[in-house]
Amino acid sequence: MKKSVLSLCVLAGLGLASAEVFAHKAGDLLVRGRVININPSDDSTAIANSTAGAFPVANSKVGVNDAWTLDIDITSMITDNFGVELLLDPSTKHELTGKNAIAGFNKIGETTVLPPALIAQYHFSPKSQFQPYVGLGLNYTLFFKSELTNAALAGALGGVGKLEIDNKAGWVAQAGADFDMGNGWFVNADMKYIGLKTTASFTYGAGLTNRASVDVDINPWVYGIGIGRRF
Repeated sequence: MKKSVLSLCVLAGLGLASAEVFAHKAGDLLVRGRVININPSDDSTAIANSTAGAFPVANSKVGVNDAWTLDIDITSMITDNFGVELLLDPSTKHELTGKNAIAGFNKIGETTVLPPALIAQYHFSPKSQFQPYVGLGLNYTLFFKSELTNAALAGALGGVGKLEIDNKAGWVAQAGADFDMGNGWFVNADMKYIGLKTTASFTYGAGLTNRASVDVDINPWVYGIGIGRRF
């Protein structure tokens, strides 16, 4: 009986030691990979002419659909509690939709987005198996391969030309948690909100001499779950 009790005490001690060894600490690199859903809480102004006259379809607005992709980040732990995360998501393609007066056109175009970010994190309990954190940082979103693809909309406007969406900086708020699985591996769940506004513009009409623009609040929520490795 005494041997059994002693064995349990030794195992418990080893478990505590292991928890300490595998805890986040200053100097660690945390590499995470996640499956994420980028879900815009979007809104826009009405499309307006940048040149003379009014846009042919009054009260036309646009929206941005959600998309699934992979999320990759690297966090450098500066102290046991403070870290800096570099977010290196691959680019994602989002559908652009018509709203209000042009809602009947459904999908009107698409754009590809690349959103790198740098986030300062605070880890509340780095020596625990369950390790929640919050973060705040800056994001810079690049838009490319943007185009209007709806033939019916192009016909209604007398033709459409190149779609341009301005690259923009925004802010990022983050909350998440790591659950330690031992041997340097952990499970991660993460949620981000990105404050992002941009302007899209395009040419249209005979000879593509008219130019229209619209201000879009994209403001996406980003939900992710995945695994990580501590180095």
